[in-house]
Amino acid sequence: MAELQDFIGSQQSEITEFDESLVLKPIQQITVYDDHFTVRFKSGLEIDINE
Repeated sequence: MAELQDFIGSQQSEITEFDESLVLKPIQQITVYDDHFTVRFKSGLEIDINE
């Protein structure tokens, strides 16, 4: 996540709209299950989302 924050902070212009490349940059994998999905970041952090 720190890498993403550094990247955003180093941009010369203000980010004013959704940029898919910024969202996908730190993500390694998204796994979808019947009742939830798991997001695995390149840092090794995994988050389960149940909504």
